[in-house]
Formats: sequence, structure tokens, C-alpha cells
Amino acid sequence: MPLLRRHCVPVLVAACVAASAVVAPTVSAQDASTLESRKPFAAFSASAEKMRDSIVAKARSSLGTRYKLGGSKPGVGLDCSGLVRYAMSVVDMVLPRTAQGQAKVGTEVPKDVAALKPGDVLTFGRGKRISHVGIYVGDGKMIHASTSQRRVIETPITKRNPLIRQWQGVRRLVDSSTLALRDSLLAMADSLP
Repeated sequence: MPLLRRHCVPVLVAACVAASAVVAPTVSAQDASTLESRKPFAAFSASAEKMRDSIVAKARSSLGTRYKLGGSKPGVGLDCSGLVRYAMSVVDMVLPRTAQGQAKVGTEVPKDVAALKPGDVLTFGRGKRISHVGIYVGDGKMIHASTSQRRVIETPITKRNPLIRQWQGVRRLVDSSTLALRDSLLAMADSLP
């Protein structure tokens, strides 16, 4: 076996060096567009903004769904953490089941309405206990499964109410750094034959 390695490794190294020295032919604009259309992963590579829009659209599709403690199915009922899990599933994100668990996922963002981005998860509670979560949808509004309204609603987060007084923080699950890594991996996969 060592004899085989001694003879094969130099041959493989030489072949790699020779292959890297080959100059790629020039590609016309028309050929470039044909090459782009052959990249199967390019369609799946979306910007952070598009992903956030998808999360918001999925959350909005649940508006009016009845509130059900422990609910995780839109046709049956949703609670606050079930709604967040359901909305995030559009980007294949699997989250903990409880609001307390979801409050530990992602990146912490300052609790400032101006810094919020659609798709951010808002956390609510008293003290260190997180008991409620919602999804920021933009324009100072959020979607959440309201226990008092007994359904999924969209509501302003600037409106004075008991829930907003309990606003604890913000978690960002979709950001450009995680997407940059994913996009570079997808681009690398696109370049494979």
C-alpha cells in the first residue's frame, strides 16, 4: 500500500497542477446567460430581504387563526410560539417549541423600533421569564397569537397596552452573515459539473 501511495500521489499532484494551468475559454454574453440558467441552486439562493418577506407572508397567512394553547397547526389552532415556528418553516428553520426557548435563538438586536427588520422575533415577559413571542412585520406592527383576542392578529407595537409594557427584547434569525455563508456554499455547488 505505501508503494502505491508513493507512485500515485505525485501523479495526482501533477494532474491537478496541469488542470489548473488550463485557461478557460472566453464566454459570450449569450453563453453566459445559458450557463446561469443551468445553475440549479441559483433559484434557491435568496437575499435576506426576500427571506424576511416570505416569513412575513407566511405569518400573515395565519391571521384570524384561532388561538389554541400548545397549538402548532394553522388549520387547528396556534399559540404564540407555534405561530413563530410555522412562519419560520418557510425558510426551513426549525425552532424550539416554547417562547422561552425561541428567545435564546438567533442574534440579539437592540429593543429599538428603528432597528427592527421584518421577520424579527419579539419577546415578551416579566423578569427573566419569556412567556410570549411575536413576529415583527414592518411599519411598527407585529403579528402574534393573542390570548385576549383568541386568534392570530396584527397589532402596532407602539400602542400602549399591557403586552407592550412587557416587551423584553428582539431576536434576529435571518441576517446577512448567515446568508452570505449559505450563498457562497450554494455558489460553490453551482460551479460543480
